[in-house]
Amino acid sequence: MFKYIVLLIVSLGLVACDDSATQQVPVVSVQEAYQALNQGQAGTSFLFLDVRTPEEYQSGHVPTAKNIPIQVLSQRLAEVPKDVKVFVYCESGVRSTKAAKILHDAGYTNIVNMKASMRGWRHAGLKVER
Repeated sequence: MFKYIVLLIVSLGLVACDDSATQQVPVVSVQEAYQALNQGQAGTSFLFLDVRTPEEYQSGHVPTAKNIPIQVLSQRLAEVPKDVKVFVYCESGVRSTKAAKILHDAGYTNIVNMKASMRGWRHAGLKVER
């Protein structure tokens, strides 16, 4: 009996940890995202997607970023182009990880999650737009 309980607990743990969509979304550093911002053309080669609240966005965001709060992302997917690289970010990385999963599940294949998100961006002293 004990053996079956242990097997059940291990199985449940593996299922809970199996977030393959999130694992398939690459994570990039703030520096890598900043390089893309400086080398590409917003809207034609990439999009920075800020999934924070409008108030957080207005307090400072990555230049050229589009704000679609995570709470409404599923309803506003048509506003996110599929033909460019999408850099997803939030304040710390929790919401952007969830947003990346939403996008992945909706068929987006060119998504990256910006590690450390806005905290890392500000900490690196990079330009913030208001």
